Amino acid sequence: MPPTDRDAISYPADRFVLDCRGRPLDCRPGLDQGAHVMGILNVTPDSFSDGGQFLDPDDALRRTETMLEEGAALIDVGGESSRPRGSVYGEGAEAVAAEAEKRRVLPVIEGIAERFPEALISVDTYKPAVARAALEAGAHLINDITGLRYHPETAAACAEAGAPLIVMHSLGRPGAMPHEHTYDDVVADVRASLERSVAVAEEAGVRHVVVDPGFGFGKTAAENLRLVAETDQFLRLGRPVLVGISRKSTIGAVLGSPDAPAPVDRRLYGTLGATAVAVLRGATIVRTHDVRPTVELLRVLGATAAQGRSAMRGSRH
Repeated sequence: MPPTDRDAISYPADRFVLDCRGRPLDCRPGLDQGAHVMGILNVTPDSFSDGGQFLDPDDALRRTETMLEEGAALIDVGGESSRPRGSVYGEGAEAVAAEAEKRRVLPVIEGIAERFPEALISVDTYKPAVARAALEAGAHLINDITGLRYHPETAAACAEAGAPLIVMHSLGRPGAMPHEHTYDDVVADVRASLERSVAVAEEAGVRHVVVDPGFGFGKTAAENLRLVAETDQFLRLGRPVLVGISRKSTIGAVLGSPDAPAPVDRRLYGTLGATAVAVLRGATIVRTHDVRPTVELLRVLGATAAQGRSAMRGSRH
């Protein structure tokens, strides 16, 4: 069932209110605005949706300004694409050396920190050297799409800087992640994997960890949709839940077919529908390319849920 007021005791502030290097971010389910929006800023040539658009730091800063004006609370800067291989996108994205990744992201991080001090800056990297440099440049948290499988040392970089860490479930190397994998039970298996990632992070000293079930990474379309429908199961880990559904191939397959998915630029409304389900089930950070539509959806969703909670309280008296 979706979270209710009676569940509030399950979401303690010491785990659900993130300390983003001195900046609080309340990620307890039941937010007035529904959830926080994380705007995607790919400074890569080969991301599946917007590759090559924001390689120039000035273009990246203009995009940041737009997303903040549209209501983004966080900006997620990525310097290495995770585009998976497969029939939809062809060959997976190529691996990027740490030094090349730093050259892409550091000027953007420094520019955002200087020009938009109100923004919380997340950096999408799994490499400890990139994480450390990004945090020194002004980033507030790290988003590791490998869940610390490749470089558990990334957790130490976050612990040393007092930064939260997002751990995502995925399979294989980024850019070469398989679409097909046999799960005994996709929800239970993903939750168990995330539990291990959280344990590694906390053992390294990370105080605040966010979990991401990894929609679109190593799951079938049906499995991805089940993860969304059962988002509340990941709250049982006692950590905030982030979802990244934006424009992904599962949405295209639902709107079209697995063999002829709807194109990327026609996946907005499907993305919003799945996002609404995930937030109603307890997700409190939404990673998206489409900030304004997502913010407006969540604002109405939050206001409607608040009225429902108020009516429930009134009926008890």
